[in-house]
Amino acid sequence: MSLGKYLTSRVFAIQVLIAISIIAVLGYLFMHWLTFTTDHGNEITVPNLAKLSEDQVEEKLDDLDLDYVLLDSVDYNKDYPKHSVVEQDPLPGAKVKKNRKIYIKINSSGFTSVRIPNLIEKTYRQAVPTLKALGLELGEITYKPYLGKDMVLEMHCNGKKLNPGDKIFKSSKIDLVLGDGKVGFEEAELDSLDTETPNE
Repeated sequence: MSLGKYLTSRVFAIQVLIAISIIAVLGYLFMHWLTFTTDHGNEITVPNLAKLSEDQVEEKLDDLDLDYVLLDSVDYNKDYPKHSVVEQDPLPGAKVKKNRKIYIKINSSGFTSVRIPNLIEKTYRQAVPTLKALGLELGEITYKPYLGKDMVLEMHCNGKKLNPGDKIFKSSKIDLVLGDGKVGFEEAELDSLDTETPNE
């Protein structure tokens, strides 16, 4: 049988149909296998774990077929309960696959303490960045007569006078007493007048 007759024969047409059918079946099986192995279309929405304890996190993620990894604890944040989740990755609302690990950081059990630096006779501009770098907050500012304007004379917390080296909790508010820059000139003028001898 010549090639031309074979290509137009019923046998060839049947063989082509069989080949197409086999390819179609194999393609379907491959796509089905691929969907199964990648769990395509079965995404899970990551819940919001903020302020949950580690036990609550485990229970909640188990129900969703997710897992978690505790990375670390962070400095105490008063807006969150102790030992509760402060940060998570992926973020709430993200779409993930089954058994995905959620990385969390929890709130520490309390404020860590720091030592008060020696800010006496430092300027206000020098004192503020130093306090903030230590995790302390700036409280009330008051003034008293002193030659150095805006120079730190005293440090207080909750009404108690602080000395350099004292330990205090992070996030505490530090009240500063600053010099008003006036007394030195006024006293100098008064002393000058007192020592002058009046003309007779």
